[in-house]
Amino acid sequence: METVFLTSVFVSLLAVHSSDVIWDDIVVAEEGSYATLVCIDKTVGGAVAVNWMLKSSEADQWKLLLSADRMKQFSGVASKHWMGLIDPNFQESGVFSLGLYPKLEDGGLYSCLVRQQGRKVKEKIILLSVLRVQILPSPVVTQQSTLQLSASVQPDVAVSKITWSTPHGTTMKSEKNKKSSTEAKLPRLQSSEGGIYVCTVSTWNNNNNNSTSSVFRVRVDIGKNRTHRTPISTATQALTPITLSCPDDNGDYVLLYWQQTEKHSNMTHIFLYDRWRDSTSSTVQPGILELAGPPYNAEAGSFAFRLTPDVTNGGLYICDVYLNDEPKSLRTEVSVLKVEAKHSSSKVTLKCRYSAVSQVHSSIWTHQDKGRTLKCSSVTPGVVTTTVPLPVTSDTAGNYTCTLRLKNGKTVWATHAVTLPPKDGRNVNASAAHPSLLLSLSALLLLVPLAAAAVGVLLWKRKQISDCGIEQSLSVRTGDAENIYENPEELKEASPQSSVYMDLKPRGEDDVYKELER
Repeated sequence: METVFLTSVFVSLLAVHSSDVIWDDIVVAEEGSYATLVCIDKTVGGAVAVNWMLKSSEADQWKLLLSADRMKQFSGVASKHWMGLIDPNFQESGVFSLGLYPKLEDGGLYSCLVRQQGRKVKEKIILLSVLRVQILPSPVVTQQSTLQLSASVQPDVAVSKITWSTPHGTTMKSEKNKKSSTEAKLPRLQSSEGGIYVCTVSTWNNNNNNSTSSVFRVRVDIGKNRTHRTPISTATQALTPITLSCPDDNGDYVLLYWQQTEKHSNMTHIFLYDRWRDSTSSTVQPGILELAGPPYNAEAGSFAFRLTPDVTNGGLYICDVYLNDEPKSLRTEVSVLKVEAKHSSSKVTLKCRYSAVSQVHSSIWTHQDKGRTLKCSSVTPGVVTTTVPLPVTSDTAGNYTCTLRLKNGKTVWATHAVTLPPKDGRNVNASAAHPSLLLSLSALLLLVPLAAAAVGVLLWKRKQISDCGIEQSLSVRTGDAENIYENPEELKEASPQSSVYMDLKPRGEDDVYKELER
């Protein structure tokens, strides 16, 4: 919880104006802060006395605040709290200024009267206007509350304008209320809107035709004082719907914030639903986040969200339900688990990614064969890997499971199946890659039975002729009388399939094999 601190800085600038009220100078001071009413005349020295008197806006007569001479200083009836001369040696220095910590009711006309030997040597009238600044809600400004900045001045007779500016230098819309205070508001305050707010009080002086702008800086720190319920810690697989709970109390509207914890990013407003206006605004891509249905009813003020996250959508979610500007909050930290496989020529790398690392106790890869121990590595937070060497065997095939265990004991897992390659996969690939080779092999196989038939005929002829003592040879001698074709013209007219023919001559019994080899 953070508190609100106020600091002020006074700056004076001059311009022109007039009025029937007479004063020599104007001082605007913040209530409770130290202020100085300047009265200096270095030409006066020696035995002098000074009287400070006050005429408040509600009084008709001057009243003594204090009186001082060389011997002593005493307070008058108008003195209510600490005030005194800044320089005790005013007779030598000529500095008769008064210092005080004013309250709002101390605003009015102040008179600095310097006398020497009973006669007036200097008189200065100063209008003290006291500024009261209020910041609401008090004492702590919270996110999504309505910041109220209020400034009032007493007396305001010399005030021409009061303005407010944001820490970014933008002038805020200001209005004067019935109590004569100037008010500026910022509904649904965001954490980014904390910082230094500037209140500028413009006054005028009718005596010397000058105006003054007094600047006060007010620091607003944004606190977080929501009523929080017990935080929820959970996990889910990527793209698997999960319910983000909100406070059970019914409300007027609901706000959802998200922080990506790994990147230490700022809390971001991502969803708003106002059931009275029936209006919705969201910065999340459709399909990832939506208001949950039954048993919840957003139109009746019962809120929850349905989240279908990818691994990048994990992190801290804060659901704020508002009823009459009073927020109640519920925090849910979500770890999202996703398994991926990357193939190379020698291995398959199984990567397990998960978010919201801070709430994860352990992460591990296991194989369906409980007897196998896998080697896991984690180079970066939120990623654990294991590898499967190629080719996949019956031992390495199977289901690989990545399991997350949260610090609260809850677990979530995702599985990837590594399968054996098809048995005929290599033959199919070879056929596809070398079709011409396949055709050549087919043609060759067709020639084998033809050659076998020819050899069979030769062997059969060998047997028949060897019995007759006829020499066997293979020749193409078309002009020889021993040709089986009696007429050479018949050879020319023969079919191409008859281009292999025989001259048969009786020889040794085994000569047919020599002829075949030749």
